[in-house]
Amino acid sequence: MRPLFNTVKLDPLRLFFSPNLLIRRKTTLVSLPSFTCPNKTLTRIQTPGVFHCKEMATVSSESAAGAVVQVKDKIELTEVEKQIFDRFVNTLHHFSLHTELRVAGGWVRDKLLGKECYDIDIAIDNMSGSEFVDKVREYLLSTGEEAHGVGIIPRNPDQSKHLETARMRLLDLWIDFVNLRSEDYSENSRIPTMTFGTAKEDAYRRDLTINSLFYNINTGSVEDLTGRGIEDLKSGKIVTPLPPKDTFLDDPLRVLRAIRFGARFGFVFEEELTKAAACDDVKNALAAKVSKERVGTEIDLMISGNQPVKAMTYIADLTLFWVVFTLHPKVEPTVSEECQGLCVAYLDAAWNLIQLIGGSSFTGEQRRLCLYAALFLPFRDTIYKDGKGKKVPVVNCIFRDSLKQKASDPETVIKIHRSLEKFLALIPLLTSNDDTQPAEVDMGMELFDVPITSKLRVATGFLLLEVKEFWRAGLLLSTLLYPSDTDSTQDFLEKQFELDRRRDLFKAAEDAIVNLGLEKVWDLKPLVNGKDIMTVLHLKSGGPIVREWQQKLLAWQLAHPVRDCGGMP
Repeated sequence: MRPLFNTVKLDPLRLFFSPNLLIRRKTTLVSLPSFTCPNKTLTRIQTPGVFHCKEMATVSSESAAGAVVQVKDKIELTEVEKQIFDRFVNTLHHFSLHTELRVAGGWVRDKLLGKECYDIDIAIDNMSGSEFVDKVREYLLSTGEEAHGVGIIPRNPDQSKHLETARMRLLDLWIDFVNLRSEDYSENSRIPTMTFGTAKEDAYRRDLTINSLFYNINTGSVEDLTGRGIEDLKSGKIVTPLPPKDTFLDDPLRVLRAIRFGARFGFVFEEELTKAAACDDVKNALAAKVSKERVGTEIDLMISGNQPVKAMTYIADLTLFWVVFTLHPKVEPTVSEECQGLCVAYLDAAWNLIQLIGGSSFTGEQRRLCLYAALFLPFRDTIYKDGKGKKVPVVNCIFRDSLKQKASDPETVIKIHRSLEKFLALIPLLTSNDDTQPAEVDMGMELFDVPITSKLRVATGFLLLEVKEFWRAGLLLSTLLYPSDTDSTQDFLEKQFELDRRRDLFKAAEDAIVNLGLEKVWDLKPLVNGKDIMTVLHLKSGGPIVREWQQKLLAWQLAHPVRDCGGMP
């Protein structure tokens, strides 16, 4: 059977790395530049949003003016939080415990910023988290209330997980419990000896000053024991309580956390922190000491967050890109280190187009994988060979080995990448104003009773069946790659497309697909199944013949939507 489509061949030098793909949003340019900058990176300079070639990008540091952030004078508890904390205080009274309970970290920060937070971490001064959870559970049982989800997350010092954490679920909120800590390091080891510590010692062992604040449940007050937490929160600065290199070597994942919070809040980095984050000792520790699952979780939070482009730009600028997104050692073709700038540029373009189109077109998961597909777009044709000599897309290696994400993530991103050529072939047909559809859609197979005017619907239906609910992600990236009418000999900065034109192109193609009744074509129920085909053809087993007839019958069904059984219009 011949291919379903006569696809548009994507020349990576003409399309993926084309200097003529410039997109304009309002007064800001987003350039997808030529991949011809030896020994340089791509970064924003001068005009925000414009990518040019420059020797080395710089992360915003404290030399820039920090933002003025509105911080509340006190924390206002929700009714649920009051009920939870009351249970903890009642536990202390029930057992006559002389224990101080503090909420630590992000919850305190977010509440002071006026944001709701459902991630509650309790720090305990004179017993372990598991011991206190046992007390809470016993107290709740005495009142007729049952504790749910009680469990222990063990420490794993080899992967920089130094604390045992107890968990339980109260009033539909997960709560973690740990003891306040003090850490001592031997001369030849970076794995600390954990002991009970004071609240001040614990605050200084936190990753950032803005995350070192406590809310004392016993007294109902905020405690800033580093003396900098509130100040740095108000001035919008990312600072570590202790020297940043020591803090990062203690747990190298803190580098990525600093990046995530800096991007999320738009805070600036302390200059010493920037130097430490990019130093070889910290990069080597991040690569060797932190589990890939923890790295993948941080990257996923960045991609799913409110500033994914800024976060990935920081990662590239701090020369951490290839530490985080490690490629297979033997990829084909060879990938230049400077490709990181192009990855960020495509992510930027996709993010801006998603914002312009509107979030309602994408679910959170669709947006997440669309952004991953944009970030890894320069790798779409890059492969490596496994132990059996099979060619494997390098995107699979990044998700599986570097980020330890679920198996469906690389599968979906690869499907999105493979859909781009076909979408590029269909976009001019879907957006045509002609009433009669062109006949150039070569189906590449023998069809039964498929009028010329139905071939576009059939071709589009088959494509959407490949990517299913992620078809809008494929369409969006194809919209960004849609060839320019600009003369390639013109000056680089003159080759620009307005982002709203790309949005209009996306909307026109999307509307056409919806009007064709294909928005959820994968829900279409086949007229006959494989068993029926085997019976009619007197076959004892399935195989290519059954698959071919399934394709033919599906094509006929797509070409005759009025008669199908799937409720298609």
